[in-house]
Amino acid sequence: MKIYIDGKFYDKDDAKISVFDHGVLYGDGIFEGIRAYNGRIFRLDDHLKRLAESANAILLKLPLPVKEIEKAILETVQLNGLRDAYIRLVVTRGVGDLGLDMRKCKAGATLFIIADRIELYPEEFYEKGLTVITSTIRQKGLDQVTPGVKSLNYLANILARAEATAAGAQEAILLNATGHVSECSGDNIFYIKDGKIFTPPTSAGILVGVTRNVVMELCEKKLGVKVIERNFPRYDLYGADEVFLTGTGAEVIAAVKIDGRIIGKGAAGATTKTLIKHFRDYANSAEAGTPVYEAVKAK
Repeated sequence: MKIYIDGKFYDKDDAKISVFDHGVLYGDGIFEGIRAYNGRIFRLDDHLKRLAESANAILLKLPLPVKEIEKAILETVQLNGLRDAYIRLVVTRGVGDLGLDMRKCKAGATLFIIADRIELYPEEFYEKGLTVITSTIRQKGLDQVTPGVKSLNYLANILARAEATAAGAQEAILLNATGHVSECSGDNIFYIKDGKIFTPPTSAGILVGVTRNVVMELCEKKLGVKVIERNFPRYDLYGADEVFLTGTGAEVIAAVKIDGRIIGKGAAGATTKTLIKHFRDYANSAEAGTPVYEAVKAK
């Protein structure tokens, strides 16, 4: 495995950053989790746009222009000889001192890229679905560091997932301060009722997922159903016909048991299965991604 750090490639065991990096000391930085399918980086422009917006929100100057970051991602995947991959793109504030003052990070941001394989859930879960609980952890408010920033501060998500694991579940739902459903620890959430599809709006305190947006497009184009964005309590999930989650790692996957309540028939429903197929077909199509090896050859 070759890992990109600030313009150079390192073997896995030699890939290191400073203990004085503010990403290590304070979680001061941002990241993107990106997938590659069949030699193409999935919706790379969308991920890089979100990265730039997150950087701007936390007053972080990207160390390279977005186009150069794109080139570095393509080179990392190509160098590792991967066609299907999970890519972790991280930008930290960089090396500073033990204080909070970002001005002390004089060398500028640190950028590193890891490309590897991933299987978040075994294939059988896409048929039988996930067990989910509601976490005691509450989503950060919009008056705090908004969940719309994909920051390195993931402790709330990690603790919510730990609660799920302790309960024998695979995922956890986070409610916001008003008691409305926000998102899961690592996924966005949708539910289906009487042929209508619902998902929390950005005002509920969510990370606007790239996969979430793609699925909303597929619902409209392939199913002829426009997704309704609205606030709702977890009670609405209990009475849903189907519930499904979306995320870069999970793709599209059913939630069939929530807080001990069986959802629908207790297995992935027909609409969820259809969306899984449509998503995978699209993800592996030429239109969905930026080519890795063709782009490298062209240069």
